[in-house]
Amino acid sequence: MPRVHHRYVTVDGHRLFYREAGRLDSPAIVLLHGFPTSSFMFRQLIPRLADHYRVIAPDMLGFGFSDAPAADEFDYSFDALAALTAGLLRSLGLDRYAIYVQDYGAPIGWRLALSDPGAITAVVSQNGNAYAEGFVEEFWAAVWAYCERPGPESEGPLRGFLTLEATRWQYLTGVADETLVDPDTWHHDFALLARPGNDEIQLALFGDYATNPPLYPAVHSYFRQSGVPLLAVWGRGDPIFGPAGATAFSGDLPDAEVHLLDGGHFLLESALDDVAGLMTDFLARRLAPS
Repeated sequence: MPRVHHRYVTVDGHRLFYREAGRLDSPAIVLLHGFPTSSFMFRQLIPRLADHYRVIAPDMLGFGFSDAPAADEFDYSFDALAALTAGLLRSLGLDRYAIYVQDYGAPIGWRLALSDPGAITAVVSQNGNAYAEGFVEEFWAAVWAYCERPGPESEGPLRGFLTLEATRWQYLTGVADETLVDPDTWHHDFALLARPGNDEIQLALFGDYATNPPLYPAVHSYFRQSGVPLLAVWGRGDPIFGPAGATAFSGDLPDAEVHLLDGGHFLLESALDDVAGLMTDFLARRLAPS
């Protein structure tokens, strides 16, 4: 079993945590987590990839074991998180890498690709959205309302997303056999989510999510111009990003490989073997040389 290292690096004065495994001279893949989790979501996937790839999984600022400066001390935005991630990758000497994007990891990954298209060797999107079709309106209506008019009234529903029950809901919704999902997942995430001041960090990012859909036309153009190899592996029961978000990739990338699997938002918890198998096959066939 490959060894996984747990490390820190300081970028622009902020201490960022990341998990790393694999040989330094192997092709690199960067795993970008979503809300409300961290690199913890990749704890079982990393060893499956590390025999053949250098695997890097950072915790975004405000998440996991990375620093979490207060929202009035740092301007939390997806631009800022992408810039810190780019700084981390530079510090590790990575200038060519594949990305695995999930939830918040997608707008961060798309920013990395738009800022340096030649750096991206392949994309794996696991419920990582890039199309208007992917938004499940029942979930996103509250987010859009807050983006349009932030304030005590509109933030109430979003604070509901920061509870233990809502975190559990994200993990279990759409999963046919809930006993496959370890309760450690939502309790681990909630413990970090519930740190004093973290609610304001998350509200800032909810409010900034409105900056992501306007980037989509540029992302689609990047897909068409680059022809980047892309695997979409999607939990079809995801209550946040629906299956239409997966099938939409084929409109801009006709060679995209799209798989809708039984599962939800955090597909690795219930379908790890399926995802890892699809990834290793895809990367072996289609990863551009480093």
